[in-house]
Amino acid sequence: MVWIPGGDFWMGCENCGMPDAQPVHLVSVSGFWMDSAPVTNHDYDAFVKATSYVTVAERRPDPKDFPGVPSEALVPGSIVFAPPPGPVPLDDFSRWWRYVPGANWRQPEGPGSEVDTRSHHPVTHVAYADAAAYAAWAGRSLPREAEWEYAARGGLVGAHYAWGDHAFPGGRAMANTWQGEFPVHNLRVDGYDGTSPWPAFPPNGFGLYDMTGNVWEWTCDPFSGDGDSRDGFPRHVIKGGSHLSAPNYSLRYRPAARPAETIDTSTSDLGFRCVVRPGSR
Repeated sequence: MVWIPGGDFWMGCENCGMPDAQPVHLVSVSGFWMDSAPVTNHDYDAFVKATSYVTVAERRPDPKDFPGVPSEALVPGSIVFAPPPGPVPLDDFSRWWRYVPGANWRQPEGPGSEVDTRSHHPVTHVAYADAAAYAAWAGRSLPREAEWEYAARGGLVGAHYAWGDHAFPGGRAMANTWQGEFPVHNLRVDGYDGTSPWPAFPPNGFGLYDMTGNVWEWTCDPFSGDGDSRDGFPRHVIKGGSHLSAPNYSLRYRPAARPAETIDTSTSDLGFRCVVRPGSR
């Protein structure tokens, strides 16, 4: 873990195309320890072996939560990115996301896939409860949104990215994101198609890796903003963007970005990291 010194910072961003990140406001954060990288498959495997924990994606969905869905369709699984064969409208995410029976943290692409060769990649297909259970086992916590954004900025003031204002300074890829036409063609300028291991990219000013790109990360804060209760499902703020974040669709691999995610959702680009606050252990 890395010590993040406390301080004040301007949270959010103006004129960045993200209304839910406005207005910019001054926030004070106390010092805390933070995982230097997202929790990996190796880390999560140790937790599961010690506790026999079963993730949400490995459990049969509760019929009460899915009225009208045939019982035979309620099988354990998770949401996996599946690139379409050609260009599609970007206002319908069902064109590139699909529910895959049997997909979970052990089998990220579904049955037949594995993580044995990806032990240092971030664990994925973890719902909020799965991340919180690991954190409790490890004697840690999930970060608050303000803690996460403050840490991601690495001491920079008002920068667009976790490393500065240029997406590719000197032509160098600083994070695992999507280059090219999403969701069809990834140019892989950064060298990866999917998640990347730790460490593959430079740390930010606080010594933290992959604070943007690679996988989205859960925070412990419920989401508040437009549409936060549009369907009755609780949501939490996720931060950081992922390897699927692209300029033509979701330019959200920036510290200020703050989408909402339903707490029972697990996907192939959603993970987490933990914090320890002084006096909490």
